[in-house]
Amino acid sequence: MLAIALMVHAFCVAFSQIATDSIWNDEIKSVFLTRSDIEMERPIIRMGAPGDDTEQLMLRFDILWPQPHDLRYRIRHCTYDWQIDDLTPGEFISGREEGLIENYQFSFNTRVEYVNYYQPIPDAYSRFLASGNYLLEVFPNDHPDSILITRRFCVVEDLTAIEATVSKPSGGYGNIHRDQEVAVGISPRSGSYLPMQSDYYSVVLQQNRRTDLYRTLPFDSFSGSMMMYRWKSANVFPGGNCFRYFDLSNMWAAMYHVQRIEQWGGENFAFLQPEEDRSGKVYTQYSSLNGGMKINIRDHNNPQIEADYVWVNFSLPMERPFLNGSIHIVGDLTQWRLDDASRMEWNKEYKAYTKRMLLKQGYYAYELLFLPTGETEGLTATLEGDHYMTANSYTIYVYLRMPSARYDRLVGLKEIMSY
Repeated sequence: MLAIALMVHAFCVAFSQIATDSIWNDEIKSVFLTRSDIEMERPIIRMGAPGDDTEQLMLRFDILWPQPHDLRYRIRHCTYDWQIDDLTPGEFISGREEGLIENYQFSFNTRVEYVNYYQPIPDAYSRFLASGNYLLEVFPNDHPDSILITRRFCVVEDLTAIEATVSKPSGGYGNIHRDQEVAVGISPRSGSYLPMQSDYYSVVLQQNRRTDLYRTLPFDSFSGSMMMYRWKSANVFPGGNCFRYFDLSNMWAAMYHVQRIEQWGGENFAFLQPEEDRSGKVYTQYSSLNGGMKINIRDHNNPQIEADYVWVNFSLPMERPFLNGSIHIVGDLTQWRLDDASRMEWNKEYKAYTKRMLLKQGYYAYELLFLPTGETEGLTATLEGDHYMTANSYTIYVYLRMPSARYDRLVGLKEIMSY
């Protein structure tokens, strides 16, 4: 109980009504919410019919503390634009919307001690009654208003047929050499009896998992039996570049993009090779995790508890700092956030931007985004370069809200890859 009291005293925060993926405690690391406990699977499940087996998500995270805490989780329903709505638990879930996190295991043979927690969502006795956007909250058992972790997820009704294409811009917006245009068409599936009235729908398009490239598309026109969302500026996205990545699976030898590894004072330190400005380089395609991360350790059976934590040092040599914006390391390792936790700092002595993060052993993919002062959307053009042939992932979300409805149903979802 003493440890919990210390956590709450240090990290009791006022929780916003806008749902975000956030960690509110510096001792909490490596948070995953995935389908079927597969690290690269996004937290998206299909809503089954009564009597069907319900798909489950798995929540996993570490707390850098040698003893376990008493923690609980809570599920909340959200609007299509991720604001917590007015539905009561009985309207969106059959069973429990809240419960204890009862599963945990201790780290084994690591320099940094931690407890690895895991919890199926929902539990075996619960089933979702409503589709849409959801927020999962984790909090101390005796302090329900002190949120430690928030994670977003989706429950989908597969009621719409979605067609989407990625091409060079053709509607008068964007640059044919640097940008990608996504055209979307939706129609009800046979037997779904959904209305064909665009005012009832909200169609959202997201590039990769970037929270700053999450756009509601304007309706364009009908094409036969399909409602089309195309040829608008919102459909055009910067191409970007292949994600950078590094491999921390071995603490005794430097792997890909790691310059050297050192141990001292009971801790691990990894120094990555200096980053480079790729904006003026020729495009080269290679395979990466598109901003994801995967916990891994060589020659061990259970990376969840045998992988150690490492202080990872990033550097970007540059003669002078930017005066009109900031540089951010963006991917799963920073929850795709453009905030203080992802921002690199200018080091005058080394003439470089630097950043240090405590990360669990594994594979990490990321990109360097430039955020102009006063803006909310990061730019790939500044340091990564934009190329129309880049392999990006796009997710289309189709929400439906009838005039008399009390919530936004998620009636369709599709992921596609460009090129």
